[in-house]
Amino acid sequence: MNSNLIFWPVLAQMVLTIIAFVLLGARKTKALKADEVDMTKAALDNDAWPESVLKVSNNIRNQFQLPLMFYVVCLVFFSLNAVNIVVLSLAWAFVISRIIHAWIHMGSNYVPARFRVFLIGFVILVIMLIFATKALLA
Repeated sequence: MNSNLIFWPVLAQMVLTIIAFVLLGARKTKALKADEVDMTKAALDNDAWPESVLKVSNNIRNQFQLPLMFYVVCLVFFSLNAVNIVVLSLAWAFVISRIIHAWIHMGSNYVPARFRVFLIGFVILVIMLIFATKALLA
Protein backbone atom coordinates (compact mmCIF):
# COMPACT_ATOMS: atom_id res chain seq x y z
CA MET A 1 0.00 0.00 0.00
CA ASN A 2 1.14 3.53 -0.74
CA SER A 3 2.34 5.01 2.57
CA ASN A 4 1.46 8.52 1.35
CA LEU A 5 -2.21 7.66 1.88
CA ILE A 6 -1.72 8.17 5.63
CA PHE A 7 -1.48 11.91 4.96
CA TRP A 8 -5.12 12.20 3.81
CA PRO A 9 -6.55 11.67 7.32
CA VAL A 10 -3.76 13.89 8.67
CA LEU A 11 -4.80 16.66 6.28
CA ALA A 12 -8.46 16.13 7.20
CA GLN A 13 -7.60 16.58 10.89
CA MET A 14 -5.70 19.75 10.04
CA VAL A 15 -8.67 21.09 8.06
CA LEU A 16 -10.90 20.43 11.09
CA THR A 17 -8.58 22.59 13.19
CA ILE A 18 -8.57 25.36 10.58
CA ILE A 19 -12.37 25.28 10.41
CA ALA A 20 -12.49 25.66 14.18
CA PHE A 21 -10.23 28.74 13.98
CA VAL A 22 -12.44 30.28 11.27
CA LEU A 23 -15.54 29.57 13.37
CA LEU A 24 -13.83 31.14 16.39
CA GLY A 25 -13.19 34.30 14.41
CA ALA A 26 -16.79 34.41 13.22
CA ARG A 27 -18.20 33.89 16.72
CA LYS A 28 -15.88 36.50 18.22
CA THR A 29 -16.85 38.99 15.53
CA LYS A 30 -20.54 38.32 16.20
CA ALA A 31 -20.04 38.72 19.97
CA LEU A 32 -18.16 42.00 19.48
CA LYS A 33 -20.83 43.39 17.16
CA ALA A 34 -23.51 42.42 19.70
CA ASP A 35 -21.46 44.17 22.43
CA GLU A 36 -21.40 40.95 24.48
CA VAL A 37 -17.82 41.22 25.68
CA ASP A 38 -15.74 43.57 27.79
CA MET A 39 -12.57 43.90 25.68
CA THR A 40 -10.45 45.04 28.62
CA LYS A 41 -11.35 41.90 30.55
CA ALA A 42 -11.16 39.67 27.45
CA ALA A 43 -7.56 40.76 26.84
CA LEU A 44 -6.51 38.84 29.95
CA ASP A 45 -9.34 36.40 30.57
CA ASN A 46 -10.80 34.12 27.92
CA ASP A 47 -13.82 33.58 30.21
CA ALA A 48 -14.93 37.13 29.42
CA TRP A 49 -16.23 35.86 26.07
CA PRO A 50 -19.76 34.47 25.74
CA GLU A 51 -20.39 30.72 25.88
CA SER A 52 -20.60 30.36 22.10
CA VAL A 53 -17.02 31.64 21.79
CA LEU A 54 -15.73 29.61 24.74
CA LYS A 55 -17.01 26.36 23.24
CA VAL A 56 -14.98 26.89 20.08
CA SER A 57 -11.94 28.19 21.96
CA ASN A 58 -11.96 25.14 24.23
CA ASN A 59 -12.33 22.85 21.23
CA ILE A 60 -9.32 24.44 19.53
CA ARG A 61 -7.27 23.71 22.64
CA ASN A 62 -8.43 20.07 22.31
CA GLN A 63 -7.16 20.00 18.72
CA PHE A 64 -3.61 20.23 20.08
CA GLN A 65 -3.89 17.34 22.52
CA LEU A 66 -4.79 13.88 21.15
CA PRO A 67 -4.44 15.03 17.53
CA LEU A 68 -0.81 15.95 18.18
CA MET A 69 -0.08 12.33 19.10
CA PHE A 70 -2.10 11.25 16.05
CA TYR A 71 0.16 13.32 13.79
CA VAL A 72 3.27 11.76 15.30
CA VAL A 73 2.02 8.18 15.06
CA CYS A 74 1.05 8.76 11.42
CA LEU A 75 4.58 10.00 10.71
CA VAL A 76 5.95 6.89 12.40
CA PHE A 77 3.84 4.65 10.16
CA PHE A 78 4.92 6.62 7.11
CA SER A 79 8.63 6.56 8.01
CA LEU A 80 8.50 2.79 8.60
CA ASN A 81 6.54 2.22 5.39
CA ALA A 82 4.06 0.38 7.63
CA VAL A 83 0.82 1.89 6.33
CA ASN A 84 -1.73 -0.80 5.54
CA ILE A 85 -5.51 -0.95 5.26
CA VAL A 86 -5.93 -1.48 9.01
CA VAL A 87 -3.74 1.51 9.91
CA LEU A 88 -5.42 3.69 7.30
CA SER A 89 -8.88 2.66 8.52
CA LEU A 90 -7.91 3.42 12.11
CA ALA A 91 -6.56 6.82 11.07
CA TRP A 92 -9.81 7.71 9.31
CA ALA A 93 -11.84 6.40 12.26
CA PHE A 94 -9.82 8.65 14.59
CA VAL A 95 -10.46 11.70 12.40
CA ILE A 96 -14.17 10.91 12.18
CA SER A 97 -14.29 10.64 15.98
CA ARG A 98 -12.59 14.05 16.24
CA ILE A 99 -15.08 15.60 13.80
CA ILE A 100 -18.00 14.25 15.85
CA HIS A 101 -16.28 15.38 19.06
CA ALA A 102 -15.81 18.90 17.65
CA TRP A 103 -19.43 19.02 16.44
CA ILE A 104 -20.67 18.16 19.93
CA HIS A 105 -18.14 20.40 21.69
CA MET A 106 -18.91 23.48 19.60
CA GLY A 107 -22.64 22.76 19.51
CA SER A 108 -24.66 21.30 22.36
CA ASN A 109 -21.51 20.55 24.40
CA TYR A 110 -23.38 17.66 26.02
CA VAL A 111 -20.50 16.28 28.09
CA PRO A 112 -21.60 12.61 28.37
CA ALA A 113 -21.85 12.30 24.57
CA ARG A 114 -18.67 14.29 24.06
CA PHE A 115 -16.80 12.07 26.50
CA ARG A 116 -17.99 8.87 24.81
CA VAL A 117 -16.76 10.11 21.44
CA PHE A 118 -13.49 11.28 23.00
CA LEU A 119 -13.04 7.83 24.52
CA ILE A 120 -13.58 6.17 21.13
CA GLY A 121 -10.89 8.36 19.58
CA PHE A 122 -8.59 7.73 22.52
CA VAL A 123 -8.95 3.95 22.18
CA ILE A 124 -8.33 4.16 18.43
CA LEU A 125 -5.17 6.17 19.09
CA VAL A 126 -3.95 3.64 21.66
CA ILE A 127 -4.49 0.83 19.16
CA MET A 128 -2.54 2.81 16.56
CA LEU A 129 0.27 3.30 19.07
CA ILE A 130 0.37 -0.43 19.78
CA PHE A 131 0.59 -1.18 16.04
CA ALA A 132 3.30 1.47 15.61
CA THR A 133 5.29 -0.06 18.47
CA LYS A 134 5.02 -3.51 16.87
CA ALA A 135 6.14 -2.06 13.54
CA LEU A 136 9.12 -0.38 15.23
CA LEU A 137 10.13 -3.63 16.91
CA ALA A 138 9.76 -5.70 13.74
